[in-house]
Formats: sequence, C-alpha cells, structure tokens
Amino acid sequence: MALKLAGLKNKEKRSEIKIENQSTIDLPKDTEKIIKSVLDFLPGEHLVGVEKIRLVDFVKPPQVKLDLPITGDLPGLYHPKVGNKAAWFEVSMGALLQPTEGFTKRLMARSAFRGNLAAIIISLSGQHYYLTLRHSVKKQSLESQVRQYTEKYLKEWGEIQQSKSIRGKIFKPFRPYLERLAKWLSKKAIDLQKKK
Repeated sequence: MALKLAGLKNKEKRSEIKIENQSTIDLPKDTEKIIKSVLDFLPGEHLVGVEKIRLVDFVKPPQVKLDLPITGDLPGLYHPKVGNKAAWFEVSMGALLQPTEGFTKRLMARSAFRGNLAAIIISLSGQHYYLTLRHSVKKQSLESQVRQYTEKYLKEWGEIQQSKSIRGKIFKPFRPYLERLAKWLSKKAIDLQKKK
C-alpha cells in the first residue's frame, strides 16, 4: 500500500485565508477575486501559517510611532507570527490606486491594478516562505531570493491569465518573435551605452 501511494500528493484541504477590507477607497469590483486567484495559484505549503490579508488605505510601518510624513507609499507589509498571533499581510490600496493623484495617474494605476496587486501578494508570500519555512536562506541573500520567487511566480501567473484572455490567444503565435525582438533591442541599447 505504501508503494502505491509513494509520490502522490496529499490532497488535503487548504486553510482559508481571510480577506479583510478596511479600506475606504472605492476598489475595483474583482479585487477579492484577484486575490483568491493568486492565493489558489501559489503552492499551499508556501502559505502555511498565514491567517489573513488586510486591505487598508495606506500602510503605516509599525516602527513609526509619530505622524511623520513618509516619502512614497509602502505598497505592502508582511507581519510575521508573534506569540500566538498568526502571520498576516497588509496591502495598501492607496499605493496601488493612487486616489490623491491626478486623473492620468489614477487611470494608469487602475489599468495596472490587477498585476500590481498580484505582484504584492506574491512578494509577501515569498517573504513569508523564506522567513518561516526555508531556514537555509541567509539574511544577506533574502532580498534576492524573494525577488527571484516573485519574478518566477508572477511570470507563471501572468501566463495563465493571458491564456484565458482573447488578447493573449491572438498574440500567442507572435510571442517568440516579440521576445527575440526585445532581446535584440536590449543588446543594441547595451552596445550603444558601451560606445558612449
């Protein structure tokens, strides 16, 4: 019996991660659906111990006790497990949607919302994975490991999302040519910079 089951994944039920919306900003209609699709895409073992994702207007770092003006908005913050409180993610809707900016910046932020939200959640799950579950990673290389994790899973998630869209199906045959063109253009740009 043990030989028959060797190598098969255990299909145990994932623990449900709660999504708390504490933001007063008007969110796009599919925000929770996007978050759930990203969470379903990521490996379940990478999210073990994460209790919730809290959506807030702006993230205030817990180390800052005074109301000082902070340059730039922090898009997300990972809160590790402390005592008997489970780990959780905090995501800033103000940093993603930029409600205080002009019309064009708000329009650009809304159009890039889906990808940016996915990138933040994947990055936060990468931080959780490398800080709690992968003990062999040194603190000096933690940032590069999280960056590689984010790039890898964001690219895979984006490809799955593109394969579902009409635009992705139309441009799929042209993709290898466009990638070669992009590689050639970046090589030309590097050559031009070397000449200067």
